[in-house]
Amino acid sequence: MSSRKGQIGRGKGQIATGRRVHKTPKRKIQTGVIHIQASFNNTMVTITDLQGLVIVSGSAGYYGFKGKRRGTPFAAHMAARNAIRRVADQGMQRAEVMIKGPGLGRDAALRAIRRSGILLNSIRDITPMPHNGCRSTKKRRV
Repeated sequence: MSSRKGQIGRGKGQIATGRRVHKTPKRKIQTGVIHIQASFNNTMVTITDLQGLVIVSGSAGYYGFKGKRRGTPFAAHMAARNAIRRVADQGMQRAEVMIKGPGLGRDAALRAIRRSGILLNSIRDITPMPHNGCRSTKKRRV
């Protein structure tokens, strides 16, 4: 390995300024929006500020659950708990919750958020519902 003079190393979460590498400053955020997207295969948790800029995101697959176990309520609980823990370190105290999707993890993720100690301003279900739009697929007969 040859060391080149003037080369600046940059990793995730780092800003290159001149010759030194600094960590990105953590923002202090009091209020935010917690988005839960629960599908049958996975549960994704995204935490944003009030303007919509993503602070923390994670999913059941990101936290180590693979295959069929990603869609379970336990995986959704762990994904929400880990994401909330990461954002609570930045000082979040209040949040709005928006839940989308029909998955099994919606209730488990909401339970994890309630136990975290963050005060919830509102809980909204924003699952898209058709107003007699496209024809749905036929019912499965087993």
